[in-house]
This record gives sequence, C-alpha cells and structure tokens, in this order.
Amino acid sequence: MITLHGFAASNYYNLVKHVLLYKGLPFKENLLYGGSEELLAISLAGKVPVITTAQGFNLSESSVICDFIEETYPESALYPENAEERAVVRQMMKMAELYFELPSRRLIAYALSGTAVPESIAVEVRQVLSRGITALSRLCKFSPWVAGKELTMADIYLYYVNTIVSAFGSSQLNWDVLAEIQGMKEWSTAMSQSAIAQKVEADRQANMPEFMQQVTAKINAVSAK
Repeated sequence: MITLHGFAASNYYNLVKHVLLYKGLPFKENLLYGGSEELLAISLAGKVPVITTAQGFNLSESSVICDFIEETYPESALYPENAEERAVVRQMMKMAELYFELPSRRLIAYALSGTAVPESIAVEVRQVLSRGITALSRLCKFSPWVAGKELTMADIYLYYVNTIVSAFGSSQLNWDVLAEIQGMKEWSTAMSQSAIAQKVEADRQANMPEFMQQVTAKINAVSAK
C-alpha cells in the first residue's frame, strides 16, 4: 500500500491525495511537517508531499509523484492518449506552477505575519501573474474541463494551485486573479463540488489549527533569535 506523507493544509499534498482518491488506490496517510527529521529521511529537499510505495521506494515532488502514479496505475487515465494532447495538459500544469502558484507563494510570509507586502514585490508578483493569466486564457478550454471533454491531471493540478492564488492574490494584492480568466471561476466551483474535492477540503480544514500552531511556533522561534 502507498503511504502519503505530509499534511492536509498543503495544496500540493492535497493534489496528490486527490489523484490517489480519483484512481481508487488504497493508501494511508502519515502526518509530517516540513523540517522534521523523519521527513528529511525520506524527502530529498525536506518538502511535502512524499509517497512511499509498498516496495519501500520514496518519491518526492508532486508533479513527479503524479506522473509515477499515472504510469504505475494507468486505469482511470488522467492523461490523453495522443502525445500532443498530453503535452498540452503538461503545459497547462507547468504554466500554472510557474506563473500562478510560485509568484503567489511569495506573498504567504506577509499574510501569515500580518505585514504589508513591499511595493517592489507586489509589482513583480503582479507582472508574473499577468503572464500566467495570458497563458492560461489561451490554453484552457473549460468545455467543461480545462483541456476539453475529459477530466485530466491538469484539472486536478490547476485546482489546487488556484487555492494559493485565490487566497493570497486576493488578500495581499486586492486582486481577484481567477476572475481575469473567462470560465475559470465557474470551472473551479464545479471542481469543488465533487465528492473527492469535498473530502480533501474537509481534511484540510481539520488540519488547519494544528498547521497554524506549527507556523506560529516557527515565527516565534525566529523572532526570539
């Protein structure tokens, strides 16, 4: 059985969890937070998520994990058979990661500490997000799924990337980023209504108090130095 290591407040952890649930694969969860010795023993960069296979193989980085799961368990396929269509799905995922998730992640520290985002960083983040908006507006079809008629890995990937974009783009930049892409918010609402997404979200909310305690402890430890 696969073991999924990490914590439910992480959007990348939830991305992998959604894929496992979608494919109906048996797995167990092991609660680990970043920086722990146990995590460092199985994760090359000390990041979540990590999976451990039944054979004891450890694998980190969410996109790599998702591809491994797809190749190992091809049932309920999340990539198209056609090579060009698969490339488009992967392009959507990469665009979402580079131009949506990563710039938005730069705002998290300011949100958690309650401090204002420096104008220079706000300008830079807006520029990168604007690039993502242009790219995804051209790529996404929303008919009804992002790549067309079939749900793909891009739907799951983009849905969990957007949780960071929506939360911190809105709160720190006063900008509804998702509204800039026609059809994105309607698609996101449809994704959120699936039984899998609702289970993942319930688990996320249950983990948030403990996760915030971890964050507060780290902030206090840094402040005390």
